[in-house]
Order: sequence, then structure tokens, then C-alpha cells
Amino acid sequence: MVAPGSVTSRLGAVFPFLLVLVDLQYEGAECGVNADVEKHLELGKKLLAAGQLADALSQFHAAVDGDPDNYIAYYRRATVFLAMGKSKAALPDLTKVIELKMDFTAARLQRGHLLLKQGKLDEAEDDFKKVLKSNPSENEEKEAQAQLLKSDEMQRLRSQALSAFESADYTAAITFLDKILEVCVWDAELRELRAECFIKEGEPRKAISDLKATSKLKNDNTEAFYKISTLYYQLGDHELSLSEVRECLKLDQDHKRCFAHYKQVKKLNKLIESAEELIKDGRYTDATSKYESVMKTEPSIAEYTVRSKERICHCFSKDEKPVEAIRVCSEVLQMEPDNVNALKDRAEAYLIEEMYDEAIQDYEAAQEHNENDQQIREGLEKAQRLLKQSQKRDYYKILGVKRNAKKQEIIKAYRKLALQWHPDNFQNEEEKKKAEKKFIDIAAAKEVLSDPEMRKKFDDGEDPLDAESQQGGGGNPFHRSWNSWQGFNPFSSGGPFRFKFHFN
Repeated sequence: MVAPGSVTSRLGAVFPFLLVLVDLQYEGAECGVNADVEKHLELGKKLLAAGQLADALSQFHAAVDGDPDNYIAYYRRATVFLAMGKSKAALPDLTKVIELKMDFTAARLQRGHLLLKQGKLDEAEDDFKKVLKSNPSENEEKEAQAQLLKSDEMQRLRSQALSAFESADYTAAITFLDKILEVCVWDAELRELRAECFIKEGEPRKAISDLKATSKLKNDNTEAFYKISTLYYQLGDHELSLSEVRECLKLDQDHKRCFAHYKQVKKLNKLIESAEELIKDGRYTDATSKYESVMKTEPSIAEYTVRSKERICHCFSKDEKPVEAIRVCSEVLQMEPDNVNALKDRAEAYLIEEMYDEAIQDYEAAQEHNENDQQIREGLEKAQRLLKQSQKRDYYKILGVKRNAKKQEIIKAYRKLALQWHPDNFQNEEEKKKAEKKFIDIAAAKEVLSDPEMRKKFDDGEDPLDAESQQGGGGNPFHRSWNSWQGFNPFSSGGPFRFKFHFN
């Protein structure tokens, strides 16, 4: 007997009648085998028991070639095919066994099992009935009767499923088909029918799963590949759509619908790939233009519009165009309120616009859906620091420039304000004191924002001139009397201590 836990033992648990393989003794006279065939059969049996399936298969191929009328050789080869998951290859061998030895009930039972799994119910029933008429063993009789009952149940469920489908009751049809396909797992037609029901019920991913199975169960199933490709396309997955339609064209390069669909998907895919390359290169304006072309190329599927706007929103945010970014991101969030990417990009745009409360709200909403995202966490902390900072002294507001202002804009704004608020322009003592304070703040703002390192600290929520935020204490170098500013030239490009120039 075979050792417990061997391949043949495990197969027997799934296909009970395969165990007959191990104890089956060939009869030399009956089978007409020669010594070489006998050697191949014995060696193949040992290799199968040891789990060396490919080697066992080679031995049984040799046995069949050596004696094409040896039913044992076909049966054992069928067993290896089943162990390898190749039921299609096993079925012809089992049929050959039955042709050569009509009373071999184990082979007929096994073929009945396979036919039942394929959904060929009439053929399966015929095998089970013939087993019952062929003087079977007690176990074989019991198994054949059980399988006949199961087959009858499948016939009834199939009729109910077809009736429900014709009545457009797709939910009921799916329920019946679920039960059938637990038994008839290799029935391609019923899987295609269930896929159609899933499509009608708005569950395309479940339909794809069934169609992928049918593409393997049926040879040259171009229709399955075409449907899978169109379903992926409707879901917005252009890459998988392109991959599946190519499989269709491999089978039939002249397939009209596949070829027409291929051209559309390829065009869209090319636009999206090009746009993503432009984003990588920081060419956000060009990338925006590409995604606008995507929406024009496929206006009928909402998914491509949403995804394109999501990426355009990202481009505007990265290109520091906050007004446009907020507008487009908001459009995306109206369609998909939980879109984390749009929430993050809009939050960044809000920061540029100094709308800190709104930025915090967006970051917090994004964090609810992706709490482990470091970018969200850092963005939220920054927004909270900037909100706190804005309640103190804001150098951007002092100069009246945006947070994304270039250095030239900062210098220009500084010079204009320095000229306007120079204390020498005021005679009234009260006005002069007010101007002195204003002038000091303007000079401090210019000093921080024109220095890249200090500006970065400020943008991260830390005031580099605030003594409280600096380690080691010290005072604010700009908090001094107006007298110390005498001789300062607001039109210089350097710091406040380089030039001595009386401004009148």
C-alpha cells in the first residue's frame, strides 16, 4: 500500500477511486504488455507515489507508446494529469480506458466526476448509471448513487438559474449559479452567464473574476478577453485593459472589436504615460494639458474624468497655483469626498493661500483614511504650526506678498514699504513712533524672507527672529530703537548693517 501523506493518498481524498491505481495489478496476458512497458509502469507508479509527477508522466507516456492498447497505462497517465491539475488532458485518457475495458468502474466513476465538474450533466449521469449496472463494489455503488443525486440537483438549479436570467431577476440567477458552480467548477458557460449577471448588477470586478476563469476553461476564448478588457477600461484601469485586449489579438489579430478597442486604449494609455513622465520632470503645465486631452479622448467614462482632474489638481498644487488647485481639487472631492490625494493637494494649496484652518481640516480628513501616511502627518503638523505662527507676526503679510513669492518680489515689496514707512518721512512724534515700529518689522521681514535658510525655518512654522523659539535665548536683533537704524539704506541688497546712508 502507498504510504500515508503521499501524492496518491492525497489525490484519493479528492478523487476516491484513484486509490485503485496503487493496488491495481496489470495482467500481462490480458493487457499484452511486454517487459519494457511493465518496467515503465512500475517505475512510473513509484515516481507518482513519491510526488515526482513530471518524471512519472514521462514513464507513462513511454508505456502508452510501447503498448497503445494497455488500459492501465492510460489510467495511470490520467492520474498524473489530474495530480498536475490538467483535467482536460486526463479526460481523453479515461475515455480510452473505458473503450479498452468497459467494466473498469473506477475509470468510469472518475470520468463521471470530471464531467460533473465541467457541467456536462447528461454525460456524467450516463457514466454513473452505467457504474450501477456493472456489478460495482459497495463503495462504488454508494458513490455513484450519491453523484446521481447531486447531478439531478444541478439539473434543477440550472433550470431555475436560466429561468431567473430570462426574467431579468439577476440576483436570483446569481444565487442559483453560486450553488451550481460549487459543484460544476469547470463549467465555462455557467461562469459566463454569472459574469453577465454581475455586469447587470453593477459588479464588474466579480464579472472579471468569472471571465478570467472562462478564458482558461475554453480554448481561444477571444470573447472573454474582449469583455475583460472593456470592463477594466470602464473601471479606469487602462493598463490592465490594454494587457487583456492584447491577449485577444494574440488569438485573433483580425478580431474587429478587439482591434478597435485596442486602438482606443492604446491612445489613452499613451497620453496618461506621457502626462506622468511630465509630472516626474516637474513640467506641470504640460502635464495638465495632457490630462485635459485624456478627458477629451474619453469623455463618456466618468472614471477617467475624475482621475484626470485628480492629477491636474496635483499639478496645480505642485506648480504653486493655489487658486486653480483649490478649484479643481474641490471638483474632485465633490465626486469623491474621501479622495486622499485630492485632500492632500488641496491642503497644500490652502497653505500657500494662508488658509490654515481649511488646510488642517483637509489633512485631518485625509489622515482618517490613511493614518500611517507620513506626508499627511508632517503636513498637518506644519499647518498647525503655521496657524499658531499666523496669530503672531507674519512676515509675508508684513510685506504683502504670497508665501510662494520669489526673492525679487520680496525685495521689490520691501523697498516700496521701506520708502513709505521711513521714520524721517514723519514729523509728528506719535506717527514717527508708529513708523519706526512698522519700519523695523519691514526690515525684519525682508531679512528673513530673503535668506533661504531663515525663510525655510519660517515656512516650517518657526520664527528665526523669535527669541522664544531659539535655543540659548537671546533677543530679537530687530527689536531695537530707531536710533540704531540711522544710516540704513532700504535700497541695498544686503543686510541692515552694510551701508551708511541718510535717507531724507
